[in-house]
Amino acid sequence: MFDVKPLTGAIGAEITGVDLNLPISDRVAKALRVALWRHLIIVFRDQFLDISAQKRLTEVFGEVMRLPYVEPTNDDPDVIAVLKEASEHNVGVFGGEWHSDFSFLERPPSGSVLNAVEVPDYGGDTLWANQASAYEALPADLRKIVEGRDAIHVGKPYGVKYAPPKESRAASSIRMTRGDPDADREIHHPAVIEHPHSGRKALFLNPIYTTRFDGMSDAESAPLLEAIYKHCIRPEFCCRLRWSPGAVAVWDNRMTLHYAVNDYDGVRRLLYRTTFVDVRH
Repeated sequence: MFDVKPLTGAIGAEITGVDLNLPISDRVAKALRVALWRHLIIVFRDQFLDISAQKRLTEVFGEVMRLPYVEPTNDDPDVIAVLKEASEHNVGVFGGEWHSDFSFLERPPSGSVLNAVEVPDYGGDTLWANQASAYEALPADLRKIVEGRDAIHVGKPYGVKYAPPKESRAASSIRMTRGDPDADREIHHPAVIEHPHSGRKALFLNPIYTTRFDGMSDAESAPLLEAIYKHCIRPEFCCRLRWSPGAVAVWDNRMTLHYAVNDYDGVRRLLYRTTFVDVRH
């Protein structure tokens, strides 16, 4: 059907032998879902998808989700252009900190598809960290903190209370809503979640959106969260993807953290992103 080659011992696989520009059969779709649930990120090279093919791939994994706060492309409200122009220097990038996308929503995304159009010859990589492996290796003292406890998530970059300074914000090529008081609303999610298909447990905490543990103040939670985050991104839980034109990555947002590396000033980088909410298959 297709070949699956793991990228690391903990996370990620490259899939070959499938052309995503063609219709995806039910049999192949099921196998792709299984590969994603097992490896948490799957990568395809040399696909050069148009938007219709990208959305067709997205629908293999769930219902296409429109994200709040980030302006979509003019042509399609389901698609975000992850763009940094060559003229933009000394600015942040979209996703330039370890995070799980939009974890502050009541129903966060299950995953996303990122489709590379223009990328640097080097630089602009993306890293992912397996939060199921991180949970399984969590020291006993930290495990006692997270098990059976909720964490509080807030849309800090988009709200008022935690608004980031201008110099740390993403490049102006990605337009976002800022200063929305509704983004300051506290949302509770379990600190440890269970994957709906694999049953594997994972940490669901991240530095961008998690503010504290339920029953603790921000100040009380801060050193505990810092210790957990340091553990969560240990190299043995991670993989690093070097993008190439036509590459496509699909990842499970619930079970991973990811980080966009901002080391390519002076070069244009454009990827198209679609997002999905899981449905039972």
